[in-house]
Amino acid sequence: MTDKKIQEQVGRRRTFAIISHPDAGKTTITEQLLLFGGAIRQAGTVKGKKTGNFAKSDWMEIEKQRGISVTSSVMQFDFEGKRVNILDTPGHEDFSEDTYRTLMAVDAAVMVVDTAKGIEAQTKKLFQVVKERGIPVFTFMNKLDRDGREPLDLLSELEEVLGIESYPMNWPIGMGKGLEGIYDVFHRRVELYRPDNYDGERYIPLDETGNIPESHPLFSNDVYTQAQEDVELLVEAGNEFDEHRILKGNLTPVFFGSALTNFGVETFLETFLQFAPEPQAHKTKEEEYINPMEENFSGFVFKIQANMNPAHRDRIAFVRIASGEFTRGMDVNLERTNKKVKLSNVTQFMAESRENVETAVAGDIIGVYDTGTYQVGDTLFVGKKRIAYEDLPTFTPELFMKVTAKNVMKQKSFHKGIEQLVQEGAIQLYKTVQTGDYVLGAVGQLQFEVFQYRMLNEYNAEVVMSPMGKKIARWFKEEDFDERMSSSRNILAKDRFGKPLFLFENEFAMRWFNDKYPQVELETLF
Repeated sequence: MTDKKIQEQVGRRRTFAIISHPDAGKTTITEQLLLFGGAIRQAGTVKGKKTGNFAKSDWMEIEKQRGISVTSSVMQFDFEGKRVNILDTPGHEDFSEDTYRTLMAVDAAVMVVDTAKGIEAQTKKLFQVVKERGIPVFTFMNKLDRDGREPLDLLSELEEVLGIESYPMNWPIGMGKGLEGIYDVFHRRVELYRPDNYDGERYIPLDETGNIPESHPLFSNDVYTQAQEDVELLVEAGNEFDEHRILKGNLTPVFFGSALTNFGVETFLETFLQFAPEPQAHKTKEEEYINPMEENFSGFVFKIQANMNPAHRDRIAFVRIASGEFTRGMDVNLERTNKKVKLSNVTQFMAESRENVETAVAGDIIGVYDTGTYQVGDTLFVGKKRIAYEDLPTFTPELFMKVTAKNVMKQKSFHKGIEQLVQEGAIQLYKTVQTGDYVLGAVGQLQFEVFQYRMLNEYNAEVVMSPMGKKIARWFKEEDFDERMSSSRNILAKDRFGKPLFLFENEFAMRWFNDKYPQVELETLF
């Protein structure tokens, strides 16, 4: 493509993640967005456990069985002249590390909130990451078709708990069984929930006074009167709409709707795409910012996923293109090894379905077929100037399990499975120095369950997991390594990169060690 054509294509991209607490309806809203984009004909929901109609973005078998998202899915579609890349992240806190990395690969975030529950703990944690990165946040208050909390209370909580100002783009007219529609402040119209009750009209334009015609049956309804009063209050005393502050992440536009009944979702998508940013510059380790419009290709691996196609036992490295244009078969430099690699087998995604891609530009997410070449955080670049994008977040594990193969005859499958699943980054692998035991570390218990399930179902390797409980992992310098420092209270181990660490029983054991070996400097490494 010519430079002008590439810039035009980059300008069309909108790449965002959907974040929320589990069960807020994140995967359901993703489904509806795909429906509008023409990417699917029928929306599945995570309720599909009983019906067999599974959400498009929940492609892993364990996700279908348990009705939760434990991986980040990438989906792409075109809508009203924009090329949309959605990253649907795991809502479960045990998989927050995957979500944190995904948030490094997007230019905006959509926060889904359950109107009955408000801002929940996991939403708060994820929002902090978004806030630190300064990326724009758009809020979708979901489940309006169910009885929930007062909309004004939800806005107050949003501002107080998350420390961000809000601007309601629309306002509920009723809620639950009494839901009549939304008062669309931004588009100056009322959108009806059940148009068939009102001669089939979905949208009623507002007049100069901000009202629907007095002759309309809804005009005299108490819920409409209440919505009118709320909106007047917000116009007088609320925050002003400010596109610049939205892009800075200081003001969040708030939309009300119901993903399950597909109400208010299309209005949200249209408005979101109008104000969401095009691809932004990404920071390198040298504190430089690489402009997406730069001619040379560059990108970074933010996720690795094994067995997306169980029939082929494949592994995909997800790459966010940060600048330039990808063309199939191109040679790129892998910064970590300083070696050239050819990008020939590259795909783009619709959840579990993929298609080979010939070209892609900054803002796009591509999947590179991986035989063990890549690691999470790797930078790929073209050109004489070496580029290394900033490190992706990694958590120090808190829970630990010893893991062994149940069948000693299946050691090959056991080792292959452990190696590949550990490279995805959701669990950490250590080997004890004294006994040679394999130890897994994770942020949450669910990660161990998913690991055990996938080892059996994807690698035919049944594993025995022995809980070690909570430990405190601390790394130290290779030159301080001494096997005699190991004890039952501070297990000496090495991580998968060969770096030594101690697994301390508790804070007391760590303080005792510090007093006995003051010359050994302990660090979290991450």
